[in-house]
Amino acid sequence: MKRVLLKVAYDGTNYCGWQVQPNAKTIEGVLNECLTKLLKEEIVIIGASRTDAGVHAYGNVAVFDTNSRIPAEKLSYALNAHLPEDIVIQASMEVESDFHPRYCDTRKTYEYRIYNATFPLPTNRRYAHFVYYDLDLEAMRKAASYLIGEHDFVSFCSANTQVKDTTRTIYDIQIEKERELIVIRIKGNGFLYNMVRIIAGTLIQVGTHQWEPERVLEALTKKDRQAAGPTAPAKGLTLVEIEYL
Repeated sequence: MKRVLLKVAYDGTNYCGWQVQPNAKTIEGVLNECLTKLLKEEIVIIGASRTDAGVHAYGNVAVFDTNSRIPAEKLSYALNAHLPEDIVIQASMEVESDFHPRYCDTRKTYEYRIYNATFPLPTNRRYAHFVYYDLDLEAMRKAASYLIGEHDFVSFCSANTQVKDTTRTIYDIQIEKERELIVIRIKGNGFLYNMVRIIAGTLIQVGTHQWEPERVLEALTKKDRQAAGPTAPAKGLTLVEIEYL
């Protein structure tokens, strides 16, 4: 028996998120099905990040145990031959038998993409949130600076979040623009349910001058979901990387 790690990239448009759900097509469900057929044994993967419906990934991480004699580094090639074109294994490797992708110290990087123009661009419709108001990037950067560091982010997570500890650390937030595309890049030690999308929605409020940047600090301090901005649409969000420390 060996434990294999997969680095998984996917377009989340046609899936109801990562996690297996009854009567729904999910990334985890497709991977379990394809691995079970390929290896001819029941496979149940463990994922590092349970991304929501419509969210994309360049490098989500999953592990599974197998008795297969196929070398771990070759499993990516074999599995990609069975997967749909919107899910691709970027790498596979053997890891220690007790390695768990969710119970290790990590740094996760997400990007939220905004297409900021007068009219939407059809080729961006699945991967960027369209905003036609001019966005003030300097105001957004100032607002984002209040979120860097260790804080209780309960104001920036979904109201039905089950976790007991809502303290997280954000190491860096970069906001860059190339032509009409604005990218909010956030790196942290972990993120609460909908946290990045709520941060993005809040920064958009600042960028359109509906909020002053200092209101983000007030929202953080109030520890109340109603104090923060709206949840930005899922399609603009991509899990870029998970670094294991």
